[in-house]
Amino acid sequence: MYAPTMSSSSIRVVVGAVLFTTLSVASATPDADAVIGAWEGESKCTVPDSPCRDEHAIYTVKQDGGGFTMQADKVVSGERVNMGTLPCRYDLAGKRLTCVVDGAKPADWEFVIAGEAMTGTLTLRTEHQLYRRVQARRTTPAKKR
Repeated sequence: MYAPTMSSSSIRVVVGAVLFTTLSVASATPDADAVIGAWEGESKCTVPDSPCRDEHAIYTVKQDGGGFTMQADKVVSGERVNMGTLPCRYDLAGKRLTCVVDGAKPADWEFVIAGEAMTGTLTLRTEHQLYRRVQARRTTPAKKR
C-alpha cells in the first residue's frame, strides 16, 4: 500500500505556518481584551432641539469571529433597555473601536480606549454632524493573561 510522504521542506513550511498563525492569534488576544467587556457611562446629545435625549448607557463589547460587536443599552428607571447591537472593528494600534450604523440614518460610532476609560462620538454620516458624545468606564475587569 502506498503512503504519501511529505518532504522535509514541506514539513517546515507547514510547521512555520502553524506557528506563525498561533503566535499571531496569541499576540492579538491580549490587546483585544482591552476593549472586551462592559462599559457604563453617559451619552450626551450635542444637537439642541433634536429628538436626541441624554442617556445613562451600558455598552457591552464582545469578540465575534474576526471582529467585534457592541450591544448598547440605555438605562430607564433603573432598567436596561436594549437599543441594538452593532458590528465593530478594533484598531489595536490606535486603541480605537469603530461601529457603523447603516440604514435610513447612516452614522459612525467611534470610541477611544484609554485603560479603564472609553470616550466616544456618534457622527451622522450624511450630515457630517456630531450627534453624541460618550464618557464611560469599564464595569467588568479586563482579562489578564
